[in-house]
Amino acid sequence: MKFTLSWLKDHLETEVDAQRVADKLTSIGLEVESIEDASSRLKDFTVAHVISAEKHSNADKLKLCIVDTGTGEPVQVVCGAPNAHTGMKAVFAQPGVVIPATGDVLKVGTIRGVESRGMLCSARELMLGEDHTGIIELPPDAKVGEPAAKALGLNDPVIDVAITPNRGDATSVYGIARDLAATDFGALNDGTVKAVAGQFACPKKIHLNFTPETASACPLFAGRLVRNAKNGPSPQCVQDRLKAVGLRPISAFVDVTNLISLDRGRPLHVFDADKLSGDMQARLAEDGEQILALDGQTYTLDSAMCVIAEEKAARGIAGVMGGEDTSCTESRKKVLIGTRQ
Repeated sequence: MKFTLSWLKDHLETEVDAQRVADKLTSIGLEVESIEDASSRLKDFTVAHVISAEKHSNADKLKLCIVDTGTGEPVQVVCGAPNAHTGMKAVFAQPGVVIPATGDVLKVGTIRGVESRGMLCSARELMLGEDHTGIIELPPDAKVGEPAAKALGLNDPVIDVAITPNRGDATSVYGIARDLAATDFGALNDGTVKAVAGQFACPKKIHLNFTPETASACPLFAGRLVRNAKNGPSPQCVQDRLKAVGLRPISAFVDVTNLISLDRGRPLHVFDADKLSGDMQARLAEDGEQILALDGQTYTLDSAMCVIAEEKAARGIAGVMGGEDTSCTESRKKVLIGTRQ
């Protein structure tokens, strides 16, 4: 269970730092596996402005960049990234900086006969992801010379807590804040969610199809139909929060469900209502039943797994991942938001 310190403080009134939070969590039985402070790891990397990016005179796939680092005269950097272009903001490493991915100390070098006095960095080089196809492009309003971690939204410690099966109360940021508040570690902010009254009857019914012996697999599954739902990129603050805990922002529909799942421990999924056949149900899978999930992988299920299904087939692995066939990724006239417990 990963969360940032600022996320925790959205729910808990406290001024303590990440280490004191970690110590307290350990003392109440929640093992902290790590505290990652990207701002410390990336302290030597700064925001730079690419004044110009021209073709290298001796290499077709290289570019000669003149870079304003905010510390004096512009410097010359040879860059092989195809997305390097004039006017962009990028992450800069000066000679003497250690590159996290390799542990190498960056030196002044000569590449195809041209001196290079630094590096414009990719996500993989900074250990922020696997993307190595191009350099990181920062927002246009990033300030030249400031720490790159701040511009990347990574100046917030990330705490990783190991959760045992008997601690469902700690599978959300709010739940962890509540546990800390119960020990007088801080004051818990009001977590009440204001109900939104329905305006029409939902045409999709919800069923729990279990035997008395298996009913505990899913005590609750609920859905809500939303009309004229418009999708698009989620707000930058939402994207930054998800990226900080290792999730890839996809769209507003997907991102908001991931955000609420982590914030309140309430798994959510958005279905395209027009692609659903009949009513929705939570049930146990059949042995050998298959589902194409959102990650592009086809999973073979067994009768110990709980699924969310419609009349024809399973459309999601309950609380884990939605299926690709009926997931909603675009603006639609009708979407169904489902949640289980």
